[in-house]
Amino acid sequence: MTLDAIFEATIQVLLSEGERRLTTTRVAERAGVSVGTMYQYYPHKQALLYAVLQSHLTHISAAIEAACLTARGQGVTHMGELLVQTFLDTKIERLDVTKALYLIAEDLDTRSLLAATTERNVAAAASMLATASDARFENVQAVAFTLFSAIAGSTRIVFERGVSLPALKELRRELTLMCRSYLLNASLSAVASAERAHSVS
Repeated sequence: MTLDAIFEATIQVLLSEGERRLTTTRVAERAGVSVGTMYQYYPHKQALLYAVLQSHLTHISAAIEAACLTARGQGVTHMGELLVQTFLDTKIERLDVTKALYLIAEDLDTRSLLAATTERNVAAAASMLATASDARFENVQAVAFTLFSAIAGSTRIVFERGVSLPALKELRRELTLMCRSYLLNASLSAVASAERAHSVS
């Protein structure tokens, strides 16, 4: 419960004061905990911000993994739609959190964290895509990686430019169209490649 209060207080201070004015003391005051308690968990500001970002990314990955499990064995267009829906829904369920964390992500050394998160998300998507009832892929890992790179990259750009409900609606529509088209074409390419290999043999 204490960690939840600290994380929530961190978000609120980020939004109201900005990253430069955020201190562990300000967060402790907002969370209603002592500075000593804060330092037990996070010895400095960067450690606190990193932990908040990690918690946010873990939440998104857990939602993606759960969604991918429910879609195993279904059609590939449904899978593409589900990935977009889950990623965006998880991002916008707390718009304030997402906005705040995009502000700080570039100021932290998050390369290993982001790489691990991407690997986790891609693994979940690849496992799902491998069970598609109406498609097969020559390199399902590459397809899943490309898919998530497009979804995450496009979403980040929209948030950094200043997110709005119309922009989110448009993003959801265009990403869904793109992912469905990409998955269908990637599958067709794999089938064509397999047929060529078979004819040669």
